Amino acid sequence: MERFDTKIAVILRDDLLAWQRLNVTAFLVSGLGTVMPEVIGEPYEDAGGTRYLPMFRQPVLVLAGGKELLKAAHTRATGRNLPVAIFTSDLFSTGNDNDNRAAVKAVTAEQWDLVGLAVHGPRNAVDKVTKGAAMHP
Repeated sequence: MERFDTKIAVILRDDLLAWQRLNVTAFLVSGLGTVMPEVIGEPYEDAGGTRYLPMFRQPVLVLAGGKELLKAAHTRATGRNLPVAIFTSDLFSTGNDNDNRAAVKAVTAEQWDLVGLAVHGPRNAVDKVTKGAAMHP
């Protein structure tokens, strides 16, 4: 198995419902490939010649932790200037991208009810950001 110099990690708050965990994970990782094309591999093709979209070229760790752990991870990630995607509880009640951005912008990061974040960066930096989080069950 190839060992990558970088790591992609998602941390979800451990009190989310199953549908929320899946939804938050999908939204969070969707931003990574758009700003860091190097994390995306080549397109797939089956033996019949049907082409499929490319995906991440490396595994995505999905972790879980409490509210305070998420706040600490956010502080550590932004303090290291790592690319971070965030999802707040307010986004569960919005219905589109414009409203999502408005909900995030309406309050400071300290006031967010953070329910998930994704981070990408050097392995050791991401390990420090995610310290204390457990593998998602």
